Amino acid sequence: MKPQPPPGRFLYRQPAPWEEADALMAAIEKKNVEADYVSFPRKFREMCAALALARYRMQGQGVIDALNERVIRGYKLLYRRRSSGWEAVVRGVMFTFPDAVRREWRLFWLSSALFWVPFFTLFLSALWNIQWVESVLGSAGMQGMEQMYGGSQSDQISHLRETHGSNFMMFCFYIFNNVGIDFQLFAGGVLAGLGTVFYLFYNGLMIGASAGYVQAECNPESFWTFVVGHSSFELLGMIVVGMAGLKMGMGIWRPGLVTRARALKEATLRALPLLFGGAVMTALAAVVEGFWSANDVPSEWKYGVGGFFWLLHVGYFLLVGKGKEVAE
Repeated sequence: MKPQPPPGRFLYRQPAPWEEADALMAAIEKKNVEADYVSFPRKFREMCAALALARYRMQGQGVIDALNERVIRGYKLLYRRRSSGWEAVVRGVMFTFPDAVRREWRLFWLSSALFWVPFFTLFLSALWNIQWVESVLGSAGMQGMEQMYGGSQSDQISHLRETHGSNFMMFCFYIFNNVGIDFQLFAGGVLAGLGTVFYLFYNGLMIGASAGYVQAECNPESFWTFVVGHSSFELLGMIVVGMAGLKMGMGIWRPGLVTRARALKEATLRALPLLFGGAVMTALAAVVEGFWSANDVPSEWKYGVGGFFWLLHVGYFLLVGKGKEVAE
């Protein structure tokens, strides 16, 4: 049998790689622009392999501790490089968020159906029987629709100015409203997803009833020119946050081999990219709604901008970051 090297020699049998790794980690810690950042992941893998081998061969505790300290130090540096500052934001926007939506495509279609089916049911029902819509909105809801969309676009802008005062105050109002809806959709996931199902269905009913009532009894032009600009941000954002809530609910319904509490925790962590991305979309909807939709702009411009945003979102979710998982 070939004799094993003394325990103390394991770490230093090939000292150069570890000295190079120490120097490279020191350079990265000092944020030296000349450091070889590209080779660091490979160095980190080599250190992890050496630590595993040292434990397998039961080398001396001093050897294992030295390698373990290097691995911990390298992990912190690697994690910090990948997740710090604007780099993490850009990575989230260009890869993590759209990839999460594509991977959960079944939840996307389920969340979409829970919203769009009641929406179109109520909207189309107004074309032959307005009573269904009236029963959903109530007298206060119908009065609000008539005040907002009963006249011309100029009358609508005047009503908004009287109600909110300025574009910034409208933006604040819409942010508050959208955040409230997002919270309901996501928090509803704790109830095994049933709360999320309810709020998606409820919002579909209310928005569909509002659109149907305006189409039948008010001035449709003032309504569609107002909502078309921010509709893609708001409605798709709502659906994506609904996906996050449903993802939480799936953790309770299908915990697998772990407890439901742990499954819920893990599902919530996996749902965070959907929550954050959807929340950003609804926040952008408030920006467009307060500073663009609420302005007296020619209808052609508003329809053009709204159509552009819908195409932009379709291209974003279908194409952005696609295939990057292979390179990662």
